[in-house]
Amino acid sequence: MLNFTTPRSAIVPRFVTGDSRASEEGDAGRTAKVPRDAELLDAYSHAVIGVVGQVGPAVISVAGHPADGERGQGSGFVITHDGFALTNSHVVHGRERLRVTTEEGDGIDARLVGDDPSTDLALIRLAARDLPQAELGNSDALQAGQLVIAMGNPFGFRSTVSTGVVSALGRAMRSQQGRLIENIIQHTAPLNPGNSGGPLVDSRSRVVGINTAIIAMAQGLGFAVPANTAQWVVGELLAHGRVRRLSLGVSVGIVPIPRRLAHELDLLTDQTIEVVDVLPGSPAATAGLVAGDWIVSAGGRIIAGADDLHRVLSSLKAEHEIGLQIVRDQRLLEITVTPRWSS
Repeated sequence: MLNFTTPRSAIVPRFVTGDSRASEEGDAGRTAKVPRDAELLDAYSHAVIGVVGQVGPAVISVAGHPADGERGQGSGFVITHDGFALTNSHVVHGRERLRVTTEEGDGIDARLVGDDPSTDLALIRLAARDLPQAELGNSDALQAGQLVIAMGNPFGFRSTVSTGVVSALGRAMRSQQGRLIENIIQHTAPLNPGNSGGPLVDSRSRVVGINTAIIAMAQGLGFAVPANTAQWVVGELLAHGRVRRLSLGVSVGIVPIPRRLAHELDLLTDQTIEVVDVLPGSPAATAGLVAGDWIVSAGGRIIAGADDLHRVLSSLKAEHEIGLQIVRDQRLLEITVTPRWSS
């Protein structure tokens, strides 16, 4: 929560020349243009209250079905009137049946439509219609310092609200599957266990992120998956039942590049990835990649590790040809490859 304090008025000597009354009137005019702290606090409070009133009814508590004897719960929020809702993958993964609780305390059965552990997002479907929904906003428009509001059900306390600001953008976080989640939003709105899957909302009541993680023993360090990533995941799950990703069909490991070779080939990194295995019939095999090749560049970007290759592939929206620079037998070669969709 943001804390505002009113500074004590400082006594400053004032030296007046000329017409003192005119000077005092000018000071009064300038003072009148400066908003008072009370007015700022009122505006802040009204903004938060408005967001809570609009988004709060769409926030739900998500747990395993009581008949299955599963414990543990998280948060989520409805994104369509006919019952589709978003939450975290780690909240619902492996659960066939779910039970959600609305802001008003109504219990509703739900099922898992699909989840993507690589982004820690999941889509569920409530057995109800005509539900209040929250709007997904454009997370790319966020700015550091912007007011954000976290909503959820920490420790089972429904309809809990906390506020903060965007601390940083473009963070990366390792998912449970080992893949990097890109463009993570770091913020200061306090989160606790049970907030997972709840919405991070801007002052215009648009969901800009899905809260996913906190750092134990830390304060003011909350993280959310961006809403734009969530929109892509939802589209993939609805269209294909899973999230497709472009793949070359290779296994890789990190190798150091000898300084002499880096200088001779004009390479701009001291390490890269080595192809350990090539899947038969894969795009890599078709392009002629073999075990032992070093991939030093992909799509014009330097490749210093597997995460760099994942970033290049994640930036592609279709099966388009890209160029690779590889080192084979201490020679720099250029080949082209067309990644294909895979699970």
